[in-house]
Amino acid sequence: MSKILKLGYSPCPNDTFIFHALASGAVSIDPFKLDVTLADVEELNSMARSGRMDICKVSVHAAAHIMDDYILLRAGGAMGRGVGPLLLTGAPCIIDDLDGKRVAIPGRNTTANLLFSLMCRQAGINIELVEMVFDQVMPAIKNGEVDAGVVIHEGRFTYEALGLSRLADLGQWWEDFSGLPIPLGSIAIKRSLGAETASLVNAAIRKSLTLSHIDEKSAWPYIKENAQEMDDDVIHEHIKTFVTDYSEDVGEEGEQAVSRLLEEAARMDGIELPDLPIFIEI
Repeated sequence: MSKILKLGYSPCPNDTFIFHALASGAVSIDPFKLDVTLADVEELNSMARSGRMDICKVSVHAAAHIMDDYILLRAGGAMGRGVGPLLLTGAPCIIDDLDGKRVAIPGRNTTANLLFSLMCRQAGINIELVEMVFDQVMPAIKNGEVDAGVVIHEGRFTYEALGLSRLADLGQWWEDFSGLPIPLGSIAIKRSLGAETASLVNAAIRKSLTLSHIDEKSAWPYIKENAQEMDDDVIHEHIKTFVTDYSEDVGEEGEQAVSRLLEEAARMDGIELPDLPIFIEI
């Protein structure tokens, strides 16, 4: 009997683009079968922290809390330059104007929140954080429920249509702060599954990604179905922005970026990172 591997990733176009061939069965991971769950990024973070997923897309911030039990794959993640979350407001202002104000975040364990917290620390301001699902953030800013919000995913392409103002690009802030690309999310796999299985899964994810690059039309219905109300142009821009060369292999610079962000996350959250490898070897 085939062993079942529980795989979790988000319904966002970059993830469905990468994982379509695996989800459809066009790519297999013999002798395993996949049980696929699509969920919001913060829900995925929670699933990984509770050990419910064998393989899971996680925010790099959240990864700092699971490294005892999980190791990161080299393929399938979201990283790059010019791809970071945006800090938006209803009217133009500067970061100091947010001192003491209510700011929406798409989950406490998201990389977006970590970047915003680092920026606030540097600016010397205190914020009242309001957690909500990522697609509720922009309407909350627009309706005045919060004074500002940290926006991820397709929000960077659509905020101007809502009349919102960009206070900061948190990815650009990170690049200036660290000199490295911003690692938004990685694929974590349970260490207990062993190096051979981790390597098989990594190779399968790379093959799935390659197939979508070769034949996006086959993947499009799956991408479109899960993208909900996004129009086609936004979906294409989303994939172009968040599926990068780092999604195929994190590379040496990517390893440095993840390691640095994990260190910042551990310092911010007051935890110790285990003395274990961060990425699988291939």
